[in-house]
Amino acid sequence: MAIIINLDVMLAKRKMRVTELADQVGITMANLSILKNGKAKAIRFSTLESICKALDCQPGEILEYREDSD
Repeated sequence: MAIIINLDVMLAKRKMRVTELADQVGITMANLSILKNGKAKAIRFSTLESICKALDCQPGEILEYREDSD
């Protein structure tokens, strides 16, 4: 099971920089980088909600499920 984080795609679509998103969401650049690079093990709903609000998008536009190819 693989959850893909499309945060960089949404940032590009909204022409927003990572630093701007971090400021709006109230998350550190380090934590946002971990999330953006797909290294996060979990995300709080409140953080996801803040990201969606800042990017004016739905959670499904940021998170994607892809089945592993065994």
